[in-house]
Amino acid sequence: MAFEGFPPLIADQLHYLLNHSPDSIKIENVWSGNKFNPKILDRFTLVIPYCLETIKWDVIYNSEYTMAPPDFIFGPNDEDFTPCSSITVGTDDSQISSLDKALFEWDNQDSTRLLVLIQGLRDQYVAYQRRRVGQVDDDRVKFEISTVVTRKGIEMQMTSGVDKPEEVKFAVPLVMDLSINKMVVGCPWKHQQKIYLQVVYPILRKYETAPSAPRLRLVSSSDLKALFSVEDVKLPPWIAGMCLAEYLPHLEETLERQILEAVSAIDLRRNFIEALTLFLGRPLEADATFCRKATFLASSGQFTFMVHFFLSTLFPKHQPALVLQSCQHLNQLSVPVKSNILTEYPWSPRWEMGRMAEQLCDFLTNEAVNFKKYCNEALLQH
Repeated sequence: MAFEGFPPLIADQLHYLLNHSPDSIKIENVWSGNKFNPKILDRFTLVIPYCLETIKWDVIYNSEYTMAPPDFIFGPNDEDFTPCSSITVGTDDSQISSLDKALFEWDNQDSTRLLVLIQGLRDQYVAYQRRRVGQVDDDRVKFEISTVVTRKGIEMQMTSGVDKPEEVKFAVPLVMDLSINKMVVGCPWKHQQKIYLQVVYPILRKYETAPSAPRLRLVSSSDLKALFSVEDVKLPPWIAGMCLAEYLPHLEETLERQILEAVSAIDLRRNFIEALTLFLGRPLEADATFCRKATFLASSGQFTFMVHFFLSTLFPKHQPALVLQSCQHLNQLSVPVKSNILTEYPWSPRWEMGRMAEQLCDFLTNEAVNFKKYCNEALLQH
């Protein structure tokens, strides 16, 4: 994004934060606090991922005094979050927190300082929410914390609302004996792909005797969807009396197996695209890494068109979706005419790749006649 309107030193820090943060931090609102020149921007709202949800913090610089670090306004439910209240001067380096260090070493000309400050605040926020959860008067929640306390990277959060009961959320990074990035040849991902389990516990009321099973949801880093969709995973059942420490190993084992299958499915999709080349020639373009997309040039008599293939991560169980695009017809907006998405054609996941490709190309031979008629009608309307 552009940072016009911000003083250069603030713009540099904001640019570095958004481009180097390990979390996908976003900026939502910008405004000015400068009474003399309201065109100078020095305030903004950050949307920060936390516990698989987001929190919003307002960052308040003073454009008239850029030497000072910014102030922060935290969310309306976090009035008790006072991260700077315990800062003391002269503390031993081994005991000083990352936030204290970020404030003591603040340098407005160092573009990395805002990121360091946000990371220090976020570390304090993790500890703050963990303290809040630890104070909940619910034996099950306290027990669950004790069973997973040694796991790294767990985040917790207390949530409540006017019409909502109190709940405790856990975001648990799953640990698997495989590096997904290294398993995909030519992997374009900059960061290590991760999968989390979100666990939501309703706070048990005194009159309730049997705790209900928690709500469970898998969440992954967005890039992983090109290989494997956690939304397609059927979670293992939560057995009555089970705790999180018992549930996690079984879940991680299930995911490891399915990820290995997803990596193997890349070769299946690649073999299918290669089988299509026997009937359609070399593709105009194709996704060489995940083999999720390919485009071929085809013809029916003098009618020339492109065929876009879209392959699901569940291929061959789910057949490819097709879209035909004319090379000779334009709509009223001067855009090439396209067909609707086509998924109704003969298909069996049990066929070998050559037969899949042959059956699909036989379908295209007949469908090309219908598509040409559709394009001509679109041209007449134009």
